[in-house]
Amino acid sequence: MCGEVVIGEKRIRKESKDFYLVAEVGVNYYDIASKEGISLLEAAKLMIREAALAGVDAVKFQTYKAEKLASKNSPAYWDLSQESTKTQFELFKKYDKLDYDEYKELAEECRKYKVDFLSSPFDLEAVEALYDIVAAYKIASADITNKPLIKSVARRGKPIILSTGASSISEIWQAVEWIEEEGNNQIALLHCILSYPAKREKANLGMIRHMNRVFKDYVIGFSDHIPPEGELDVLVTAFLLGANIIEKHFTLDKSLPGNDHYHAMDASDVKKLVSRIEELLKIYGEEHKKVVDVEEDSRRYARRSIVASRNIKAGEEIKADMITVKRPGTGISPVFWNDVIGSKAKRDICEDEILTWDMILKDVS
Repeated sequence: MCGEVVIGEKRIRKESKDFYLVAEVGVNYYDIASKEGISLLEAAKLMIREAALAGVDAVKFQTYKAEKLASKNSPAYWDLSQESTKTQFELFKKYDKLDYDEYKELAEECRKYKVDFLSSPFDLEAVEALYDIVAAYKIASADITNKPLIKSVARRGKPIILSTGASSISEIWQAVEWIEEEGNNQIALLHCILSYPAKREKANLGMIRHMNRVFKDYVIGFSDHIPPEGELDVLVTAFLLGANIIEKHFTLDKSLPGNDHYHAMDASDVKKLVSRIEELLKIYGEEHKKVVDVEEDSRRYARRSIVASRNIKAGEEIKADMITVKRPGTGISPVFWNDVIGSKAKRDICEDEILTWDMILKDVS
């Protein structure tokens, strides 16, 4: 299935008008649970419901245990003014409380609302635990060189969405080769700027076009860490440049401090984006140039025909100064100008009369 991936019931084809929107809940439900005074599981289910009703295709989580993900002294790589935790281990330890049975409940909640359940596994145990419940695996940018993880995911045979933030072309090809060596060609590659948050002027959306050229047999998408603004032009532009999959962090409250709320979209952003993409698809219309139905009258009446510029008698040879071209295009097209010159009138032709083939006789001797 070269140039396409099938996630759940949705077929996503490269360089098509297909659009697949992933709400990256990640671990934002922890802060929602605290704000709303509900359990972690209730908060995660609430976010699934809100994302689904807003119009996303998939809801994505992250499955990890801090001890398996980061050493105790791993430094932060995010904006400390937004997220003050100093080490990766400390941060991840705050958000690794759900067990695998609870992820199964979240997957069931996604089925209830008819959206795909996705998650990023960060260790081999998580890969195995997620197998029966994910519609596709997501591999984070930071794991693009994690050969054991990528190979383990690839062997499961499910579609793989691979983010490519902070990666070179050769590193991306290497990861693709590892996946395909396991007999899996269900691969989508997401352009991503691995910075939290990423600045608009650093989005480098032109890389989407480059990736579409270089990785011509793979679906290309965009994983976004830029704070949403106004008409969501970053995401819309990414789609127009060829991103068939858009992944964006999701929250119910963008004002919450810490972690991923400050660069996330909320339900109103989702609705706006879906509406804008739908409108763009209406405008986009047919991809291959051809005459469309609404142009038929214009084609017939706004084009021109050969018209007598004076009275022409029956049997008279038609010369260039006897004819002109005028609208409508219901007679002989000016394409045949040279064929009409030198022909003879079969009958009297009045000035300003539109010529038709039954009015003239061409001498072919």
